[in-house]
Amino acid sequence: MPLSCVWCAGLATGMLLFGARNGRAETTLVVAADGSGQFRSVQAAIDPAPQNTGPDNWCVIRIKPGVYKELIYVQREKNFVRLVGEDPEKTELTYGLHANLPGADGKPIGTFRTPSTVIDADNFVAENLTFQNSAGPKGQALAVRLDGDRLVFSNCRFAGWQDTIFCDRGRQYFTNCFVAGAVDFIFGAATEFYDHCRIDCLGNGYITAASTPAGHPFGYVFSHCQITGANPGVKTYLGRPWRAFASVTFLNTEMSGAVRPVGWNNWQDPAREKTARYAEFNSRGPGADPQARAPWARQLTAQEARAVTVEKVLGGADGWNPQAVLAQFPPVISPARATKSLSATNL
Repeated sequence: MPLSCVWCAGLATGMLLFGARNGRAETTLVVAADGSGQFRSVQAAIDPAPQNTGPDNWCVIRIKPGVYKELIYVQREKNFVRLVGEDPEKTELTYGLHANLPGADGKPIGTFRTPSTVIDADNFVAENLTFQNSAGPKGQALAVRLDGDRLVFSNCRFAGWQDTIFCDRGRQYFTNCFVAGAVDFIFGAATEFYDHCRIDCLGNGYITAASTPAGHPFGYVFSHCQITGANPGVKTYLGRPWRAFASVTFLNTEMSGAVRPVGWNNWQDPAREKTARYAEFNSRGPGADPQARAPWARQLTAQEARAVTVEKVLGGADGWNPQAVLAQFPPVISPARATKSLSATNL
């Protein structure tokens, strides 16, 4: 079929196929809450996304500003999908389930049925979006559940209270992102790298609750990040081990007075002090006091810290480079930088 006919066929089905630079092709779908796009909801655009995508043929779903109150599921077979917003402050993917809500059987639905957005597919990119659970302080309430491998989030906001980000498995890269929560709001067994992100603590609690498997050299790494408190009274721990071999490292991170001097909590299990892998290097600010830190956490040497790179943490057997993934796309101009926004805390 000639390219012109493919383009016309795409119009009829709500999909547009464009030739891109360097020989790449893209399927582009447009979502707009006001009806000016091909779809009014994000899920309506994800459902028909093609399954013949690849590293040179992404499905791009462009999401116009608006509040999209819906449950979103990127299915396992929807590889190489890219969700692109224009402004993280004005483009919100949100819902409000929490663990104590009754299900069809009258019993609480529990933590793992609460995510507003589930990413089950591999090779996924999101830019300039807010992922939110609006339930507030009502118990466990996930903004996102991440089950895919090789996921990238750029200039995105994640807003919740308890269990904001459930990183269940795989590898994920966050750059210039804003994460808000109070209790265990980054948790799970995945391997993650937070690069120049802002972590905003809304209430007393714990930033991380890692369940890193024993054989995984890295769990969560925060590099050149900033930890803030939503108000002067907030006090937080850097983490507590959900499972025995939890691994969390902070590199060159600015820590406000919201961080407790001891830094780390053992989850009322002294045995985990012998197995949890908690470390820092060059923490700065009122919340950074290596002399007051829990004695079972480590202060890395400069040589050790230099070895904790994006490539080392996320490369794996396939040599995945998330920064190269982002570099292949034309820059998306956003008037808002997610790390500087406080409006995500308005749950």
